[in-house]
Amino acid sequence: MTITARLDLQRVFEVAAAAPEVFAVLSDVPLSVSHFPKVERLTCVDAEDARGRPGAVYEWRMERVGTEKIKIQTVYACRYESTFDPVTGRGTVTWTPVPGVGNALIGGHWAIDARAAGPGTRLTLVTRGQLDVPLPALMSRVVSPIVTGEFERLVGRYVENLRARFGG
Repeated sequence: MTITARLDLQRVFEVAAAAPEVFAVLSDVPLSVSHFPKVERLTCVDAEDARGRPGAVYEWRMERVGTEKIKIQTVYACRYESTFDPVTGRGTVTWTPVPGVGNALIGGHWAIDARAAGPGTRLTLVTRGQLDVPLPALMSRVVSPIVTGEFERLVGRYVENLRARFGG
């Protein structure tokens, strides 16, 4: 049996760093992920898709979490694409799930916007997905909120780490 936990969150915050600097970090997937807690390994699987489109595919392998009796490890892959307009100071970093890799499908994006007045950058992080956990369905009421809560805590720590890096 498998339990499917749904993940859906959005974070909006501002940092002191300029938009080009922020984009440089967030669009460099290994550098950005170095700020994300509990990542066991990040692997570049492919630098372009089957049609030759740019955008690297990375496989995420998270550290195992849980209790002594139940350990969950999240594994998934995403295709990353990024764009930045230096004139407007706006950019995006988008990741789309790659089906058939691991036990999760995670997608989302960063929206990067230079502040209109003064230095700094406004960031919007949107992440959506699902995680399949191999446990009996009757544990769903207990496990789904724990998985969702842990995901929200990890993303919260990621945002705090980025704020510390960018000053915010």
